[in-house]
Amino acid sequence: MSDLKKLYEVVQQRNNGDKEFLQAVEEVFESLEVIEQVHPEKLDDDVLARIVEPERQIIFRVPWVDDNGVTHVNRGFRIEFNSALGPYKGGLRFHPSVNASIIKFLGFEQIFKNSLTTLPMGGGKGGSDFDPKGKSDAEVMRFCQSFMSELYRHIGPNTDVPAGDIGVGGREIGYLFGQYKRLKNEFSGVLTGKGLTFGGSLVRTEATGYGLCYFTQALLKDNGTSFDGKTVAISGSGNVAIYACEKATELGAKVVTMSDSNGFIYDPNGIDLACVKEIKEVRRGRIKEYVETHPDATYTAGARPWQTPCDIALPCATQNELDLEDAKALVANKVFAVCEGANMPTTPEAIHYLMQNGVFYAPGKASNAGGVACSGLEMSQNAQHLSWTREEVDARLQKIMESIFETCRDTAKEYGHEKEYVVGANIAGFLKVAEAMKAQGTV
Repeated sequence: MSDLKKLYEVVQQRNNGDKEFLQAVEEVFESLEVIEQVHPEKLDDDVLARIVEPERQIIFRVPWVDDNGVTHVNRGFRIEFNSALGPYKGGLRFHPSVNASIIKFLGFEQIFKNSLTTLPMGGGKGGSDFDPKGKSDAEVMRFCQSFMSELYRHIGPNTDVPAGDIGVGGREIGYLFGQYKRLKNEFSGVLTGKGLTFGGSLVRTEATGYGLCYFTQALLKDNGTSFDGKTVAISGSGNVAIYACEKATELGAKVVTMSDSNGFIYDPNGIDLACVKEIKEVRRGRIKEYVETHPDATYTAGARPWQTPCDIALPCATQNELDLEDAKALVANKVFAVCEGANMPTTPEAIHYLMQNGVFYAPGKASNAGGVACSGLEMSQNAQHLSWTREEVDARLQKIMESIFETCRDTAKEYGHEKEYVVGANIAGFLKVAEAMKAQGTV
């Protein structure tokens, strides 16, 4: 039995039942087997054993009072996974599905994602099983203030810099930042995704969706094509999906689907993004409302959009949303590329099927790194007390995403797995972190 398989068994025993985390570790280890075969000297048992164990796991109670005076108690998490490359960096997710396994998988993925950006950021993640949907602004504010009343002890601009994720947008970041400032009596770059009036960065809202398209554009160009004239299927209708739709359309594609947790819309004329923004960002409504004003569009309840014929699929909703049956449908419809906008949205079986059938597949740790890359740029602006123009930030973001693609491509080729971008992403991300960990000793 190889050392990697032995270590994975140890990880399974220690994290019994944490299926999302184990899935993320297994995917990385599958790629590291390539190193084991080609350059075994680059795998260090000490580093491997440490990199799969978080440096710190914080779980805490979050009591808050609703508008009717009723007290509720949620659970808060912050997993500070690895600080070899810089302060812990990763978002906060507020969603009923949040548990330790999901936060650990997200934090583990974040280590390698942040490594690929080349910016000085470690990996971490956090959140709560609180659901902001249907809550008033006052209720969300009280929850955020309670959440930060514990989290503030563990974070700081040179220690741990959270950002937003599912359920945590500009409103939530503002409330969290205000409470941190009040408790610490300091104005610092402790959170990213802040409003533009108090230290935020231009393009941060759009960064994950734009970055996904910049990465995909680089992949398409390297394989002799482009977005121009392509049909694109997108899942989700949150921040990532909206701005992926916007940028893909700008680059010449026709986006025909978007979705939420209840179902998906299909518009053969191309998604009317202004309408989606009105529904999701202004009214906080459901995606099915789209068909009320678009007679050619259809809504399918309880389904995902992957049966829809498309050239490019961009899963931007949540983990494990694209399974083997979806992959078979995409292949049957001659999809060219699947690039992840969400974290681990494709199941392992689906990934293998796509790659075995010649579909170009890009893992989220590479293709959705635009959000954290722009967060890193926000950290730089905060540290220098500067504010860059929209054009400057967007140009830097595009350059970072193109560089990530080139790193994935070149590393995969170096290790004998040309065009297998998941292998390139995992190996390149791991080697940089491993080198830093070795240099810092057993800490």
